[in-house]
Amino acid sequence: MSGPVTRSGATAAITAAWLLTAVFYFYQYSMRSAPAVMVPELTAAFGMSAVGIASLVGLFYYGYAPFSLVAGVAMDQLGPRKVVPLGAASVAIGAMLFSTGDPTLGSIGRFMQGAGGVFALIGAVYLVTAFMPVSSAATLVGVTQMFGMAGGSAGQFVVGPLIASGIAWDKFWFIAGVVGIPIALLLLLLIPKREVQEGASRQRRGLGPALSAMGTVFANPQSLLCGLIAGLFFIPTTIFDMVWGVRYLQEAHDLPYSVAVLRSAAVPFGWIIGCPLLGWITDRIGRRKPVIVGAGLVLLGTLALILFAPVGIFPPFSLALVAGIASGAAMIPYTIIKEANRPEHSGTATGVVNFLNFSMTAVLGPIFAGALIGASAGGDRQLGHYQEAFQPLLYGVVLAIALTLLLRETGPRARTAKAASALPAE
Repeated sequence: MSGPVTRSGATAAITAAWLLTAVFYFYQYSMRSAPAVMVPELTAAFGMSAVGIASLVGLFYYGYAPFSLVAGVAMDQLGPRKVVPLGAASVAIGAMLFSTGDPTLGSIGRFMQGAGGVFALIGAVYLVTAFMPVSSAATLVGVTQMFGMAGGSAGQFVVGPLIASGIAWDKFWFIAGVVGIPIALLLLLLIPKREVQEGASRQRRGLGPALSAMGTVFANPQSLLCGLIAGLFFIPTTIFDMVWGVRYLQEAHDLPYSVAVLRSAAVPFGWIIGCPLLGWITDRIGRRKPVIVGAGLVLLGTLALILFAPVGIFPPFSLALVAGIASGAAMIPYTIIKEANRPEHSGTATGVVNFLNFSMTAVLGPIFAGALIGASAGGDRQLGHYQEAFQPLLYGVVLAIALTLLLRETGPRARTAKAASALPAE
């Protein structure tokens, strides 16, 4: 890219880059959620139990969590154009390896999907927080997550009927991998080269500055709070719904597979609504904490009803949809952590919150699976077994609400009030 670039041209280029990266996020999220609708097929193909398949599928998060830190630092050090296309290629190759049905290659492929997939969200959030207006940051981060959850929903309510209609599971994964290759190439072509503050950023490159930036972000208590809150809001989606949701509805409520898939997919569909809506509300009122607390209370109530309310007293899809909308508040800490840290650490901060968020999913996923198997003593699973295993989700949401009260308010209105109070009295 050479020659002068107008402000409108630069804005258009960044917007196009963000939109394309959000499409990549849609793609990787569909890969993340698709296994939930093909557990019997995967169990037979890989020769594993349902718990073994849950652990295999969960390897996604073992790649996603640690590579969040790599991706965040890489954004600050190298810029998105040099790393986001590699992430997309990794997801594509990982899908092809997963299609082999070989436990070793499948494990490597699932890990690669997670390790590469993390560059989508962090790349998109980096473009938003580094180059787009602060007044719309939370809204655009929410819209980014909307793309992801649209992919998560498609990975269930689109892929589920495809598998039920007779499409072979391995064919699906191979085709999905092939689709990822042109996405990677388009990202390489369309993401602009980083020219903004190039001289300054060159002085901060290298392992030492990268580790220093990471240490600075981790040492900030606000960063840790953001990661914990996001994780506690996210776990009901990543563990309960996307891994066990379909089987919960089948085994605990005797719903047919096709109906269970659609109802489970209503949770990520709720994210499609909730992420941009809650982001817009927090930008509109200029404050972050009240929206998180309010959404947390709604999430707490709907989770309790999903687990313990009698079947049929609420309209179909309603509880799952509202739970998804409320849990969309998990993306607000992604904006807060950027506002609570130095601007030059924007990518690193996003990587840290993502690492903390999905480390919780990676660690707690097998624990919840073990608790469910333990509750049922390895036999057929009933409603009471699911209630016993997943009741701690409610305690997690209560903890998230309590931790939110400890956050420092970073919304535009709070910053304006702080700046006004710092002015000398006349």
